[in-house]
Amino acid sequence: MPAVTEVITALEQAYPPELAESWDAIGLVCGDPAEQVDQVLVCVDPVDETVEEAIELGAQLIVAHHPLMLRGVHGVAADTTKGRLVHRMIRAGVALYCAHTNADSASPGVSDALAGALGLRVLKPLDANADGVTGIGRIGELPETEPFAEFVARVARALPKTEPGVFGAGDATRPIKTVAVSGGAGDSYLKQATAAGVDAYVTADLRHHAAGEHLAGGGPALVGVTHWASEWPWCEQASGVIRVAFPGTVDVHVSTRRTDPWNIRAEN
Repeated sequence: MPAVTEVITALEQAYPPELAESWDAIGLVCGDPAEQVDQVLVCVDPVDETVEEAIELGAQLIVAHHPLMLRGVHGVAADTTKGRLVHRMIRAGVALYCAHTNADSASPGVSDALAGALGLRVLKPLDANADGVTGIGRIGELPETEPFAEFVARVARALPKTEPGVFGAGDATRPIKTVAVSGGAGDSYLKQATAAGVDAYVTADLRHHAAGEHLAGGGPALVGVTHWASEWPWCEQASGVIRVAFPGTVDVHVSTRRTDPWNIRAEN
């Protein structure tokens, strides 16, 4: 069986730490790097539900996309939300490793996984780094042009169900062939999507004013999804990295627990 540190090495070859933003908090959060691993859980959020899932599976390692401690802390007392999780993982012998913006920018990375789920052929990054290969978001194309309303339905079928669902903004009959995607909060890349000349842009956490001004300015149609749903396809991608690196020695599980915070929907 590999050690935690060996699994991390495989993940960091796929998602190089140098690709992370300077403000990010990636890497091993807790756990013994020398501990042997035969069960891994991959998830978007390191929260109560996924920690419980890992313990139930007997996993020695959680690989999460979102950091547990994005902002600096002075302690991890068990009477705080995040401290409680750290104590619980340590007591259960579960290590936590987080790959965040390094996984966003890697090629393939979070947005490649989202594009693949939607059936897009990836062409290039939406906002490329100097190498022209890595960077935030992806631009891709559909096999065939389809009306915007059908494309919105495609997105809904491809991603896990959430209470807010999937919503579109644009002409229902608009032909869609080229698409930009960005896993996670992506309305800061609306200008790049417009400059790319794509027909539609799929992302999460779209804000009212930013979206309205974008559409008024003639930008591509918008498809909004929840943050968690947009990044969930990455879990299978990251799982594949581990399976390839340690064939037959590590069982890798993709979390099936919906950790999207929006859990109630009321019709009006």
